Amino acid sequence: MTTTATSGDPAAARARGLRIGTAPDSWGVWFPDHPRQIPWHRFLDEVQAAGYHWVELGPYGYLPTDPHQLEDELGQRDLELSGGTVFTGFHKGAEQWQRAWDQAVKVAGLASALGARHIVVIPDLWRSDATGEALEPRTLTAGQWRELSAGHNRLGKALRDTYGVRQQFHSHADSHVGTYREVERLLEDTDYRYLNLCLDTGHFAYYGGDNVKLIKAHPDRIGYLHLKQIDPELIFEVLKNDTAFADAAAGVFVEPPAGIPDFAPIIEAVSAIDPEIFAIVEQDMPGVDIDLPLPIATRTRQHIFSCTPLARIR
Repeated sequence: MTTTATSGDPAAARARGLRIGTAPDSWGVWFPDHPRQIPWHRFLDEVQAAGYHWVELGPYGYLPTDPHQLEDELGQRDLELSGGTVFTGFHKGAEQWQRAWDQAVKVAGLASALGARHIVVIPDLWRSDATGEALEPRTLTAGQWRELSAGHNRLGKALRDTYGVRQQFHSHADSHVGTYREVERLLEDTDYRYLNLCLDTGHFAYYGGDNVKLIKAHPDRIGYLHLKQIDPELIFEVLKNDTAFADAAAGVFVEPPAGIPDFAPIIEAVSAIDPEIFAIVEQDMPGVDIDLPLPIATRTRQHIFSCTPLARIR
């Protein structure tokens, strides 16, 4: 690996280092279609303008679902797809399998057709991310943990065998897998061949998790990154007042480098494990004014490239 960037050759610069990308979430896109969201073609234009090369699929149906059209649209902007997202609720029982697989067929089918090899899997929240209403207890029983782990093992194997993609589990605020101990329990109960982590630095820090500690403790289970920061003071207000994620997201996730955790040691620790891992910027900004994200996304990319040696990123 070289120690300097080749600024005049973008293709050569992308040939090494962590693959830095972004996602529709950083433009406030949470739904396949919503009148207040940025149109998908403008989103792709702005991703290119901000300097990114890699992009996630986002909510299925937001970007074109025809693989040829999507490949053309991405190619016109020198963009490539890093992965897609599936939502699961395996702790609720066996009937959840079909729901998860129906999503996987669409998302993994499209993503793999464009060469993406990662599916980010987000567990259902115990509290609604729309209304903040409590939907179920916030902790799982021993039986529910077994259902959760078995379901993800099954899904990861099916994704690998059918589409050649890897399941990357995303711990999440207001979900049953959010704290350091909960994440470790999931890792202990699942097979590394079928489940690794999409380590979302902001969501893991939401409950006080130490990202670098987790990376060093489980280097073989870190498969993908979401780069995100939280307000180090506001998070205590959120937790003290038991504020729902639905109400906290717009304020607690902040533009880097204003929050925590610091990206540099995370990038350094992950680079030592997999120097070409995907690190996708994903700043939760639900309902944001569509003119706001582009300058934030541009500054965030510039910050990432300034806070760590260029040899570690691309």
